[in-house]
Amino acid sequence: MVWIPGGTYRMGSDKFYPEESPIHEVSVDGFWIDRYPVTNERFRRFVEATGHVTSAEIVPTREEYPNALPEMLYAGSLVFVKPPHPVDLGNFYNWWTFMQGADWRHPTGAKSSIGGRKRHPVIHVTFRDAEAFARWEGKALPTEAEWECAARGGLDQADYAWGDELAPQGRHRANTWQGEFPWQNLVADRYETTSPVNAFPASGYGLFDMIGNVWEWTTDWYEPTHATEALTSCCAPHNPRGGDEAKSYDPAQPLPIPRKVVKGGSHLCAPNYCRRYRPAARYPQPVDTSTSHIGFRCVVRMAPAAGEANPTA
Repeated sequence: MVWIPGGTYRMGSDKFYPEESPIHEVSVDGFWIDRYPVTNERFRRFVEATGHVTSAEIVPTREEYPNALPEMLYAGSLVFVKPPHPVDLGNFYNWWTFMQGADWRHPTGAKSSIGGRKRHPVIHVTFRDAEAFARWEGKALPTEAEWECAARGGLDQADYAWGDELAPQGRHRANTWQGEFPWQNLVADRYETTSPVNAFPASGYGLFDMIGNVWEWTTDWYEPTHATEALTSCCAPHNPRGGDEAKSYDPAQPLPIPRKVVKGGSHLCAPNYCRRYRPAARYPQPVDTSTSHIGFRCVVRMAPAAGEANPTA
């Protein structure tokens, strides 16, 4: 883990998507955060030790999803399937498929495996799965404010975790999508899907993959703008967390499911569709839904040893 010294910083952005605004000051106490997203290797140890069964491995019931078609009530998870030609970007079913048998061990369906991917981030984990892992390690999931503080790497309001240029000197600093999403991936960064968690340079804080590769769960309930506390306080909110669960639901959905904030973007983020490979970016994710591009990392909220400004553990 890496120690993040905390302090006051400017959170959010007014330059990209409305849910990231307005820019506002927040303060957070120092905390430890995982140097890497949780990997398949690390998650396997958790499952072997506890017998945990992920949400993607559990058959949903009619009581839980009364509007679901009977033929859709099977264990599985959302998998990205690249279409062979341009498609309507307004319909995500053109590239997302609820794949039977897809789970953390089988990332693209029942016949796939994570062989050769020990150091790739674990995927197909719901918020419940991520929380269970964090508890087992004696840790927690980060708040949105903690996560963004860590992702900024000490830079004030830079667009990216390393500065204001996406690919400085033509070199890719994160696993994102190059080309026209969702049908053309030029793979200029060398990775079509997820990548090993140390494949790209570390941030100013020594963290890897805070941007791209996989989105990461936080504990905050999603609201269309930043949480009310952050916007109405007379001074920088201290350790803001939570949001409002009641405001996290999407009324347009037939079955209301509360949503948490995920951060960091993924290997599917592309300039023509999703410029969310940035510290300020945020997105709502239903707590019961796992996908092939969402993972997580953990934090520990405790002080470093005396005299250590930015230690590691």
